[in-house]
Amino acid sequence: MHRDVVAFSLGFAGLMLAAQRAFAEAPRPATNCAPRAVVAERLADRYGEVRQSIGLGGGNQVVEVFAARDTGTWTILVSTPAGLSCVVAAGQAWEAVTETLPPKGNPA
Repeated sequence: MHRDVVAFSLGFAGLMLAAQRAFAEAPRPATNCAPRAVVAERLADRYGEVRQSIGLGGGNQVVEVFAARDTGTWTILVSTPAGLSCVVAAGQAWEAVTETLPPKGNPA
């Protein structure tokens, strides 16, 4: 009987792992994506957010941080070379900071 329980448990665990992997690889609708101009305009109109920083990510994707200094809302936008932009994160309490590294040899 102990063997049956172990076999059932292992089979169930394998089934759950397979289902989890299938879900992770399933295509999802891109409801948070649109042409960059549309997304940037919407962020400005609805939230008062403007671009605060920009960088180049993997696959030549552009990563931008938009924020509203008055309200503290922020949005991270990733744009493909084809011009499709997706909101990947958003939140509140944006605060612009400028930090520098301490001089070498001095503990931080």
